[in-house]
Amino acid sequence: MIGIGFAQQTPGSKQTAPFSIEGATAHLGDGTVIENSLIMVSDGKISFVGSANMRIARMGKVINAKGKHVYPGFIVSNTTLGLGEIDAVKASIDEREIGAFLPHIRSIVAYNAESKVVESMRPNGVLMGQITPRGGMVSGTSSLVQFDAWNWEDAIIKADEGIHASWPNSLTFGRWWLGEDNGAKANPNYTKSIALFKEKIENAKTYLAGPRNPKNLVYEAMEGLLNGTTKLYVHVDGQKEIIDAVNFAKDYGIKLVIVNGDEAYKVADVLVKNNVPVIVQRAHRIPGGDDSDYDFSYKLAKLLVEKGVTVAIGMDGDMERMSARNLPFYAGTYAAYGLGKEEALKLITSNPAKILGVEDRVGTLAVGKDATLFISEGDALDMRTNVLSHAFIQGRTLSLESHQTTLWKRYANKYKNQ
Repeated sequence: MIGIGFAQQTPGSKQTAPFSIEGATAHLGDGTVIENSLIMVSDGKISFVGSANMRIARMGKVINAKGKHVYPGFIVSNTTLGLGEIDAVKASIDEREIGAFLPHIRSIVAYNAESKVVESMRPNGVLMGQITPRGGMVSGTSSLVQFDAWNWEDAIIKADEGIHASWPNSLTFGRWWLGEDNGAKANPNYTKSIALFKEKIENAKTYLAGPRNPKNLVYEAMEGLLNGTTKLYVHVDGQKEIIDAVNFAKDYGIKLVIVNGDEAYKVADVLVKNNVPVIVQRAHRIPGGDDSDYDFSYKLAKLLVEKGVTVAIGMDGDMERMSARNLPFYAGTYAAYGLGKEEALKLITSNPAKILGVEDRVGTLAVGKDATLFISEGDALDMRTNVLSHAFIQGRTLSLESHQTTLWKRYANKYKNQ
């Protein structure tokens, strides 16, 4: 019986009857707020968004959400959710492959839709994620999935939407544990590493323009970068390195996204000019720079947004899969440090949808988009009030139970009766 309690939740059934959500404060995800709203859903899509004061027939069952808040499903960017289960158990981790240049590696085929870690995202409103590989100079492709599926095929919203690369560092630091000077020095291999990437691009162009025989999976995977259908996500922090990555992308006509980008605010004008968005790290971390403000990590999003950069929140770092459930609270911290609530909400709704190229389907509450949304008792960016009463993915009703809520209720009852 205990094993049954820990089983993965069965995915919801396809929506067969329309329903309406009435009375909630609707946060549309684009900065717009509708008090006393009316949202109607049919066939997995949003069919109406407006004021509940309008004289219009409600569709199907009416959910009374007066005093509550409704949000589009949150999107977590740059995450290894579903690619690992228990950090200390090597056999459960499948986030990287052996090799340095692997654009043909598809993270989506390793995605575990039955992960208990993935299941624990939903009670906080995190309903979608960009599943991203790690390791090497070029790690492979990421895909956007929704978190209510039988398998990875069912989970896909957009497959292989981008290739991820780790940009080399222009500086090296001595290994202090070996007695080396740990001061910064110019990296003699910096230009060589970039030259290698350029060589691979040139080789791919030559291959793709020819008969493609014999078939080369590495070069085949790079076709999307060169024809504009796939984005290049460059994981990089330094000011010089960011500029070099932007120039590299311009030279080859590649659509670029900066990931992490601690010093991106220093070159924000270049990013805006070249339409390059940034996926920043989560707010709850120690600043990386020796001369950074103590609260730098809390206000990085503001520094970028106020200069016109499109920003989303990623999860790279320690305990990243488990920490992804705190996505709305990272946005809440960015809100408290200058962004404001509705602008911070964009970091996990409309902005990642735009970056991932799915703004026509998800990211905001709008007619014609997927009915992937949830109802919260209060402010979803505040951990004290983000208590979900309902959640839906493509109109399907979700269970908000997980192995964690099961344990919480089990032991709450134990101590309540003592």
